[in-house]
Amino acid sequence: MKKTNLLLFCASCLYTTLSFASGIDSLKMFIAKTQSAQATFTQEVTDPSGKRIQSASGTMMFQRPGKFRWSYQKPYEQIIVGDGAKFWLYDADLNQVTVKKLDAALGSNPAALLSGSNEIEQGFDLKNDGVHDGLDWLQATAKAQDTSFGKIRMGFNAQAELVAMELNDLYGQKTVLRFSNMQHNPKLSAQQFRFTPPKDADVIGE
Repeated sequence: MKKTNLLLFCASCLYTTLSFASGIDSLKMFIAKTQSAQATFTQEVTDPSGKRIQSASGTMMFQRPGKFRWSYQKPYEQIIVGDGAKFWLYDADLNQVTVKKLDAALGSNPAALLSGSNEIEQGFDLKNDGVHDGLDWLQATAKAQDTSFGKIRMGFNAQAELVAMELNDLYGQKTVLRFSNMQHNPKLSAQQFRFTPPKDADVIGE
């Protein structure tokens, strides 16, 4: 191997190593610099064969610790709220509310996962997953057997901004979330993280 080619090969290896080591660092930077956030998102769910079975879009916001609001606008209306103590899920079409303790949702739901301080580090084994589509990825594998997701991937851009999440459940389905218009540390109203069930809604849970 010529000297020039060897230098290029070594530089390529070094670049790859540095890039592959940045996924976890990006996550830690994101957590450290983001006390609150607001963004729009799209969501796509595929079955084990890769066929798309669901797509949705909406807005999300969170404020640490444990407060979040995800509003699905298309194709159906659904609201997910964490008020710091409880996890609320409201399905407008069914007029049904599901409620449980927030601790039970942390680590098993992406809405709750992002609003925690270090739940992903406590509940998942992390490893860097390289650079794909211009993003630094990490892979998180659940330590517990009773979590909804066996594996989660998170993709960050060069500014350590979360751009995408891939969640693989225990039944082979994959949920892909893509974020845009991310705002870091906006001032959010406390009212956004409160939820009162409609008077005529069926409430399941606590």
